[in-house]
Amino acid sequence: MRSLLSLLLISCLALTGCSPSTLESDAKILAKPWSEIGKSAQLKTVKMAMWDGDPLINAYMRDYVAVRLKELHGVDLQLIGGQGDSLVNKLTVDLEVGRTRGDFDVLWINGETFYQLRKLKALFGPYTDKLPNAEFIDWENRFIAFDFQQPVEGLECPWGNVQLALIYHPARVPEPPKTLDELSLWIKSHPGRFTFDNSFTGMTFLKSLLYALAGDEGALSGPFNEATYQKESEKLWNHLLALKPYLWRKGETFPEGVAQLHQLFMNGEVDFSMSNNDGEVDNKALQGIIPNESQAFVLDSGTIRNSHYLGIPFNAPNKEAGLVLVNFLISPEAQLKKALPEVWGDGSVLDTAKLPDEYRKQFEQLPGRVRVASRAELEKHALMEPAPEWMIRLHDDFRTRIIEAGQ
Repeated sequence: MRSLLSLLLISCLALTGCSPSTLESDAKILAKPWSEIGKSAQLKTVKMAMWDGDPLINAYMRDYVAVRLKELHGVDLQLIGGQGDSLVNKLTVDLEVGRTRGDFDVLWINGETFYQLRKLKALFGPYTDKLPNAEFIDWENRFIAFDFQQPVEGLECPWGNVQLALIYHPARVPEPPKTLDELSLWIKSHPGRFTFDNSFTGMTFLKSLLYALAGDEGALSGPFNEATYQKESEKLWNHLLALKPYLWRKGETFPEGVAQLHQLFMNGEVDFSMSNNDGEVDNKALQGIIPNESQAFVLDSGTIRNSHYLGIPFNAPNKEAGLVLVNFLISPEAQLKKALPEVWGDGSVLDTAKLPDEYRKQFEQLPGRVRVASRAELEKHALMEPAPEWMIRLHDDFRTRIIEAGQ
């Protein structure tokens, strides 16, 4: 046992910036049998920071996850709004002042946030090997084992997998454009009827266009390179500047988030919406947020597919309870529940071939996905996320190069 603890301590020292006492405590947690971790978590409250902008996701967490977590493991779940920069800023301050007991036990993160937290050495782990349900994760899938080109290496656990899809109304757009050239021609032929949001989904759409303009998926692969970024992004800005006069409101403003874009689509102000989650077309149609007749597709040149993840901060006050929560969230039961369009419509990170028969059959015959092709079919046109610096730079440069251009 002493040698195992020493190895874990060395591993933690290499991956985190925590104090020796914290690292020793973490090593002891990771050395516990799972049964002891479960016992330590009982009667504890686990606090999870998450984006809380979708009522159905909130309901899934509040009415299903919290209830089942209490029933199965005796753990109370408290949900706290928080994402992206706010989490990075909070943990940066905690590290600076040496705060060893933080406010969160689990974080819903991906991509650029993972990059920033890993750089800060603000994550607990590696921990995924401790999770019994991790055996079902599709670790061979490059869209799951890598987060924005970064191997997750046990420092975050895959939770869901999605692909950007464009959403349209067949009565308004009988033959949706399937290539970048066709889309550009459609936009110019229908002034004011297309736009995208100035947030995560819109920037993911722009990354998909970057690949199409580059003409080679390998052009955006590997670590961030300034020269490559300048070369490839210049193609994108030129392309968008040519389209800008034909966009909604002549490209002088853009929806601040995908919810606003859905509203414009529902009101008939634009003929397309989009979502970073390919299953959202069914989910939002069932909610009445977009027209019931809506359909979704991906461009022939491909769209970004990525996963979202669960991290445990270095100063989580109840790490055992955090581990129990993450393990439940990746269980076949919880993954199947959130895959249902009427619940969330989120793609699973599990390899169905590894699942017990009862779950495998249910995943293979998932009801309600009727407005978009199967996930397996979409994956034929799936593109890897480029390195996280691409997203950070695109968001900043989009404002200066496109929104503020000509003002």
